[in-house]
Amino acid sequence: MDWIKRNLIFVVSAVVALGLIGVAGFYNFSGWRHNAEEREKLNAAYEELMRLNTLNPHPGDNRGKVDNIKLAREQEKELQAFIAKVALHFTPIAAIPEGTNVSGKEFSSALQQTIDQLQREATNNSVILPPKYKYSFEAHLGRVQFAAGSLQPLAVQLGEVKTIASILNLAKINALDGIRRERVSVDDNSGPPADYLELKSTTNELAVLTPYEVTFRCFTPELASVLSGLAASPHGLLVKSINVEPAAVTVMSENVDAPAAPVYYAAPPVAPSQMNQDLAFSRRYGIGGKDRPTRPAGPVATAPPMAVAAPAARPAVQTLVKERQLKVVMLLQVVKLLPEK
Repeated sequence: MDWIKRNLIFVVSAVVALGLIGVAGFYNFSGWRHNAEEREKLNAAYEELMRLNTLNPHPGDNRGKVDNIKLAREQEKELQAFIAKVALHFTPIAAIPEGTNVSGKEFSSALQQTIDQLQREATNNSVILPPKYKYSFEAHLGRVQFAAGSLQPLAVQLGEVKTIASILNLAKINALDGIRRERVSVDDNSGPPADYLELKSTTNELAVLTPYEVTFRCFTPELASVLSGLAASPHGLLVKSINVEPAAVTVMSENVDAPAAPVYYAAPPVAPSQMNQDLAFSRRYGIGGKDRPTRPAGPVATAPPMAVAAPAARPAVQTLVKERQLKVVMLLQVVKLLPEK
C-alpha cells in the first residue's frame, strides 16, 4: 500500500493506459467486423456484376458502345408518351348533373330533361322506342328523395346512358328495345327487372369497367354505323360481346309468276247504219273500181271471234342477296381510368 502511495502517479497512469488499450481493442474489433461486412457486400456486388455481364441482352459496357440501361430509360419515356396519347381516348364521361354535392331536386330535374332530350333525338332520327320508355330510369323518374349515397352513382350512370343512346340515335337504328345497367341504389330494386343487369362493375390496376347491355333492331349499314360511332368516341366504350340474329318479322308469301292462259277477244260488231254509209260513200266517189265487189246494203253478219293469245309473262328476277332486319344484343363496358397515384 505504501508503494502505491509512493508511486500513485505511476499507478494512475498504468490504469489509464490499460483503459485506453481496452478501448482501442474494442474499436479495432468493431472496425474489423465492419470491414468483414463490407467485404461481403463487395463480394455480392461483384457476383451480381458477373451475372449481369453474362445476361442477354447485355446491360452495357463502360466504353459507351452498348448502353442498354440508357435505351431502357428512353423506352420508358416513349411508353409514358404512348400512355398519355391513349388516355385521350378514355376521356371520362361527365355526370348529369356534374358535381360531387348533387341534391335530389337537381338530379330529378336533370333526369327528366335528359330523357326528354333522348326521346326527341330518337323521334328526329326515326328511331322507334317502347311506349313511354325511360332509358332504364323508370324507378327514379318523378322522385325527389333518393336513397342515401346513391345520387352520385346515378348521376354517373345517367351521363353514360345518354352517351350510349346518343350514338344509337345518330346511327339511325330502326328501333331501340332497351338499355340495361347495373343496380347502384336501393331504389333500383323497385324498378322493372328488364332495366337491370346482374353484372357488376369490376376494378383492375388501371381502370373501373362498368357494364351496359343494349338491344336494338337495324340493318347492316346501321350496325356498322353503331360500331363506328363507338370506336370514334373519345370515351372508353368497349364492345365486350355482340349477338346478331334475324329480327322476328312477318314475311308475306311471294307468288311466282306463271304463264298466263290464252285469252280470246271478240272482234267488235259493225253497226248496219255504218255499213250503209260506207257503201254510199264508195258508190258516190267511185272508190274500189268497177271490178271490186261492194258490200251490199243492209245488215251483215258479224265475224266470228278471233283467238288472240295474251303475251307471255316475263320471267321473275331471281334475288341473290336479300337484306333482312337484325336484332342486335350488345354488351358494352365503359372504361374509366383510375387517377394516377
